Amino acid sequence: MRIVSSPDTDYKGTYFLNHERITFSIMGWLSKLFKCSRHKVPQGHCFDGHEEHPAVNDPSTSGINTDVWTQYEDEDIDRAIALSLLEEDLKGKHVFDQESQLKEDEQLARDLQESLNTHSPPRYEYGNGNMIKPISIPYPSGYRICAGCHTEIGYGRFLSCMGAIWHPECFRCHACNLPISGYEFSISGGYPYHRSCYKEHYHPKCGVCKQFIPTNAAGLIEYRAHPFWDQKYCPLHELDGTPRCCSCERMEPRDSGYVSLDDGRNLCLECLDSSIMDTDECQPLYLDIQEFYENLNMKLEQQVPLLLVERQALNEAMEGEKHGHHHMPETRGLCLSEEQTITTVLRRPRVGVGNRTMDLITEPYKLTRRCNVTAILLLHGLPRLLTGSILAHEMMHAWLRLKGFRMLNPQIEEGICQVLAFMWLESQLKSGSQSSEASSSSSSASITSQRAIRSPFEMQLGKFFKKQIESDISPIYGDGFRAANQAVLKYGLRRTLDHVWMTGSLPY
Repeated sequence: MRIVSSPDTDYKGTYFLNHERITFSIMGWLSKLFKCSRHKVPQGHCFDGHEEHPAVNDPSTSGINTDVWTQYEDEDIDRAIALSLLEEDLKGKHVFDQESQLKEDEQLARDLQESLNTHSPPRYEYGNGNMIKPISIPYPSGYRICAGCHTEIGYGRFLSCMGAIWHPECFRCHACNLPISGYEFSISGGYPYHRSCYKEHYHPKCGVCKQFIPTNAAGLIEYRAHPFWDQKYCPLHELDGTPRCCSCERMEPRDSGYVSLDDGRNLCLECLDSSIMDTDECQPLYLDIQEFYENLNMKLEQQVPLLLVERQALNEAMEGEKHGHHHMPETRGLCLSEEQTITTVLRRPRVGVGNRTMDLITEPYKLTRRCNVTAILLLHGLPRLLTGSILAHEMMHAWLRLKGFRMLNPQIEEGICQVLAFMWLESQLKSGSQSSEASSSSSSASITSQRAIRSPFEMQLGKFFKKQIESDISPIYGDGFRAANQAVLKYGLRRTLDHVWMTGSLPY
């Protein structure tokens, strides 16, 4: 486009047009140089002026002011540089923010990993001691409910134990109710326990030393236990001289002292309470058992002397007896048929220092033969029920001899005598139980009933003596009792005795 100068031509319009072309050209170059700039550079500038009539057709006079162009050009360049620097600064800040965020993410990952490695999840064992390691998941997936507090488990650590999901603080010991944070735990009855709490509640303790029974070389708990009493003890106590009660057979605990009798036997304090120590003290019991025989229509027609003796005197009398079979390893009663001189216990001893019996008084007793039975000897210092059962046994020997029964097979004779001892124990336990009920329901119980009342331990002791007779493994006493008792249960006591009198054997 060519502009011709003439008096009618507007000079300002020519200048403005050319200036606009130059400005667009510069801004295009700047936009290529600063492509990342978000700001727009002004594309034109207008300046006011006055109207003139320059010469027409004068190409050399375009009307552009050089100073004004330079000033505008400098301003545009400065503005473009400032915009470029601003963008670079923004880019730097953006890079810095990304680096900071990356460092924060890495630190968070490290913290999560440390939190997973710091506390190992517990594992648990069942009653047999097998350890099981539960699953610990750092971040749950899905909707889970804690088996302890029954609330939802959100993000964070949780335990998968015993077929359920738990908050770590909700998984608690059933005994102490404290959280289980250890690596191992035990289970009993469907409940978790600390291993220490489980050991305190379920690990067997020795009834003698009161300590936890140790494990053997194979890692198993090995102990001894009485077949009737609930007493467990370490195996070494059978070899370290720990006393055993001569009546109930329990081992002596360290926190209680047994009474030592003069003949070397030991007696626990519970058995001592009902023990019979001398001959005079045993006479009421003798009368009770004579009444028991009379109620069976088996009255002894002759009065047989009853003597309580020490172990040594009983063993000496047993050696002087020609006939009879005796329960080994220790004989506690004897029915004599020979004339002998026996040392009997005359007065009950007292318990002195160190739980030893003192002031035991004995005297010799000369046995004379007036019939087939000269005396019945019993070991002194035994509980009433045990003394009575031995006496009932020996009185049956006396009854058989006084009634003229032929010399019987030892298994048959001892078996019948054990049946009478067993029957007397049953009658005593039954009367003791009935008397106890009567005394608890009526305040006017008779004196006889009050005397028959048995303590809970004495009732258990009577059951133990019955169990001893039933479970005896000896061929003469054990097998003999079971055969005779079967015959009595089937045919009755009288018919069984009649059959033995005629045939010398048990009915079958």
